[in-house]
Amino acid sequence: MFDALYLEKPEGGFSASRRRLTDDELVAATPDADVTLRIEYSTLNYKDALALTNRSPVVRRWPMVPGIDGAGVVESSASPAFAPGDRVILNGWGVGETHWGCLAQRARLKADWLVAMPDGLDARRAMAIGTAGYTAMLCVMALERRGVSPADGEILVTGAAGGVGSVAIALLARLGHRVVASTGRAAEADYLRALGAAEVIDRATLSAPGKPLQKERWAGVVDAVGSHTLANACAQTKYRGTVAACGLAQGMDFPASVAPFILRGVTLVGVDSVMCPLAERREAWARLAHELDPALLERITTVVGLDDALRLAPQMLAGKVRGRVAVDVNR
Repeated sequence: MFDALYLEKPEGGFSASRRRLTDDELVAATPDADVTLRIEYSTLNYKDALALTNRSPVVRRWPMVPGIDGAGVVESSASPAFAPGDRVILNGWGVGETHWGCLAQRARLKADWLVAMPDGLDARRAMAIGTAGYTAMLCVMALERRGVSPADGEILVTGAAGGVGSVAIALLARLGHRVVASTGRAAEADYLRALGAAEVIDRATLSAPGKPLQKERWAGVVDAVGSHTLANACAQTKYRGTVAACGLAQGMDFPASVAPFILRGVTLVGVDSVMCPLAERREAWARLAHELDPALLERITTVVGLDDALRLAPQMLAGKVRGRVAVDVNR
């Protein structure tokens, strides 16, 4: 038996609760999996919060154990890639959406989805980073691959007080960039500056409809917000600058024009963490193990138990949760 968060959707209803499940139930729900993990830590991400509240059709198979992230120890493996005792990380691949996830004490997953734990990380730190931090690193890598350097000018990070934004600020500042943080939470200004932001601006300056082409300011952008914020960020990006888009906290729409792309050569890069190829995942996690200051990571992380994840999910969707939430599944 093991504890898990369990989502059900009977006719005309929805429930999310902590349940005791059997190994037989886990095996029956994950017949294609070849690795069984003892999960030590998971996370609460924005997508998890959507699933736990049923605010968006994230879950596409019922019943479901949510949790798009997990870190723990291999208990058994039918794959030559992993052996009992190996420590691994899981992000994405539809886990918690179409495949039972990691807000649980046990999980059965496919070996092809797993990344070996890099030296310098343990399960707690890896899940303090989680999909949000891993996505932030993918965004940084996207800017770098298109030649954005500290000498080129300022980097804008939107949704700055959230998980992706917090880690992106810490990473970019450590790499020498001047980072400008956009947030709707003025009370978080000191927190953002402590992470490395050189300036904090009100998200209201970006979140309303704007002109298709505006004064050039940003050499690069990490956007976790979408909608008008992303459109304005593109309109303000310098000639040949790069915008990495990874989220939709404001909305999935993109009310923009082609002007920044055909008149300034701006590049808009979509950053997907769910199906990202394994080689890029390994690179991102290896860099996170060494380039993210452990003290800063600790500052932005709250550790909670399974029951707390249920309570915090609505607060996360309301923008009231700062930084990262790691979930100790044994609490």
